[in-house]
Amino acid sequence: MQWEFAFADRNKTTLLLLWPFSASVPCVKLNVKRLKLQLTHLWAIARGSGSNTAETVMVELVGADGTVGWGEAAPISRYKESLDTVEAFLKKVDPRGLTFSDVEGSMSYLDTLSPHDMSAKCALNIALLDGAAKRAQKPIYDFLGLGFRENHHISSFTIGIDKPDMIRKKVLEAEQYPVLKMKLGVADDRINLQALREVAPVKTLRVDANEGWKTKEQALEMIEWLAKDGHIEFVEQPMPAATPVKDWVWLKARSPLPIFADESYHLAKDVPQVAECFHGANVKLVKTGGVSGGFEALSAARKAGLKTMLGCMIESSILISAAAHLAELCDHLDVDGNILISNDPYLGVTSSKGILSFAQAPEKFGLRVSPR
Repeated sequence: MQWEFAFADRNKTTLLLLWPFSASVPCVKLNVKRLKLQLTHLWAIARGSGSNTAETVMVELVGADGTVGWGEAAPISRYKESLDTVEAFLKKVDPRGLTFSDVEGSMSYLDTLSPHDMSAKCALNIALLDGAAKRAQKPIYDFLGLGFRENHHISSFTIGIDKPDMIRKKVLEAEQYPVLKMKLGVADDRINLQALREVAPVKTLRVDANEGWKTKEQALEMIEWLAKDGHIEFVEQPMPAATPVKDWVWLKARSPLPIFADESYHLAKDVPQVAECFHGANVKLVKTGGVSGGFEALSAARKAGLKTMLGCMIESSILISAAAHLAELCDHLDVDGNILISNDPYLGVTSSKGILSFAQAPEKFGLRVSPR
């Protein structure tokens, strides 16, 4: 599915009531298409059944001067978002509200269209920053004043829920990665962890329960069991986000391992409650509405004394590279979505042996992403 939006005459009075578009701001053209990503292995987490494919939505903004900005949306069904909701939002967008010269103003315009639709806004925000940084002839990490240290940032590699024999196979294939992340939160948690440890007995491991443990007592029991492993760094989202604050506070005070918010942390405004309930926060660009919101969410979490982590969905190198530009704000990284697929259409950040690098990226500015 693909379409283009370009300037068209409309009722000017209506447009002015929606947003004060400036006649002096050049119009961009917005192109949209779906990407079907093929997973190397069946992918499953505690919330749902497995799949061999994932679909995202790629957007392309083309400026009047020929500058091209790329972005990507990986909608999360947990937040009632889908490919259809992303495309429906994008159809509402009047390109005259978007400009590489005013990313903040462009995002303010998008907020007038919907208070939600964060993955769609994420795609446009990344594309806007890509174009703006290209015009400035800087990578996004320099455009934001962060920088990026080569051979410094290490991402984990995720092992999804599967049968024990497939878990062992996946762990063997991931031998080059020094840090693993394991999806738990199902009845076979203990069997699955045992299978992983049969292959990698002492490798550093992170655990993501994806809201799978339903009570504070069950969560504490499972975390105490995990702590005996001796090589587990932390546990993500052990209980549902809707769990009462008092139960989170109870668990935080007793947990022998740090607990990180994922589904409980979306935007910078969530920090006060997250700091009360967790030791750290996992930020995803599709939750924050893009790099700009991710920058704010990570900065706010750090200021509140929380450990910071940057995560991802199954994504192409557009979204993964966008996340990598924020690496300097993170204590931990889990940006492996593009290495879990076999047909990534783009070249950007690489993660050989888990180490993030832009050294081989052909593009020097913006996202530092180019088509294969």
